[in-house]
Amino acid sequence: MGRFTLPRDLYWGKGALENLKTLKGKKAVLVLGGGSMKRFGFVDKALAYLKEANIETILFENVEPDPSVETVMKGAAVMREFGPDWIISMGGGSPIDAAKAMWAFYEYPDCTFEQLITPFSFPELRTKAKFCAIPSTSGTATEVTAFSVITDYQKGIKYPLADFNITPDVAIVDPELAETMPKHLVAYTGMDALTHAIEAYVSTLHCTFTDPLALKAISIVNSDLEKSYDGNMRSREEMHYGQCLAGMAFSNALLGIVHSLAHKTGAAFSTGHITHGLANAMYLPYVIKYNSQVEEAKKRYEEIAVTMGLEPSVEALRQKIREMNNYMSIPNTLKEFGIVEEEFKEKVATIAANAVADACTGSNPRPIDPANMEKLLTCIYYGTEVEF
Repeated sequence: MGRFTLPRDLYWGKGALENLKTLKGKKAVLVLGGGSMKRFGFVDKALAYLKEANIETILFENVEPDPSVETVMKGAAVMREFGPDWIISMGGGSPIDAAKAMWAFYEYPDCTFEQLITPFSFPELRTKAKFCAIPSTSGTATEVTAFSVITDYQKGIKYPLADFNITPDVAIVDPELAETMPKHLVAYTGMDALTHAIEAYVSTLHCTFTDPLALKAISIVNSDLEKSYDGNMRSREEMHYGQCLAGMAFSNALLGIVHSLAHKTGAAFSTGHITHGLANAMYLPYVIKYNSQVEEAKKRYEEIAVTMGLEPSVEALRQKIREMNNYMSIPNTLKEFGIVEEEFKEKVATIAANAVADACTGSNPRPIDPANMEKLLTCIYYGTEVEF
């Protein structure tokens, strides 16, 4: 027996932000990132719509990229003091992910972060507030997913939190917000969306309900990502919808070791953060080769290749992904990215073990142990072929 969970309501299309005025409630906390939504006028629009709904609203601003445990705790404290019945987050994946975690600590002040790390272990939410997510980037799809990624910078580890409780009640997918993305963000978030769809399609938990969503998302990314990167706003709109479909797929089918590796390498090196979507784009061709040793996964990768207009071949799919990376100036190895070789060698065994333990590893189509994860990471660092 399976389960398929999505938001209760999804509003989409240009101007969909206006649906904020249909919310029923008294108080809201609006969680925001670094300021782009303010600069482009979307915060003022949101506040006006919420005022029209007679909802008193305060802001929690400046959630950092790859939000920290500390930011989550600060936001939850603000919520406990204000007492909202709506938590609304607008921006990229970071403020929305942070707001999801804040929600848990708002409703359960005595809960610990360690308790939430175990997948599908959240207490029952909606005892105090509902959740509305409004994405401004086209990749994470956190507006429709049961996931949140929070970073413990002291340990250098990203923790994927997973529970159907944190699937938003309302998602507003308005492509006007995505028009403001800079080119590099279009590239990284777009490849994140492609990775979501591909991993969902080959996941051990894929099903009749997730497969068509994943394939449609792949088709949209294939036809529209590079055009969106080049500034075509019609393609930018399509990508905003396509990434949402990918999110619907992976929230229910789960992911694989591309994400396990991205989570555990993102904050691991002193040379700087590896942006999540960029990491996924780098790692995806290597993981495809590793997983293709499983016949069912190989068959599904071939189906993905056909969906992208390629010959039914794993190698054709890998080459296509690398061509997309090259077009959008995404490196194809960790060495090319700039990770220092000595530091990589020093940390690779620990990172590999952490990646095996990641919540996304369990649904990967081919099992992996720390030794093989270390081999895979070494291939990704140097750009060598995966032959095991």
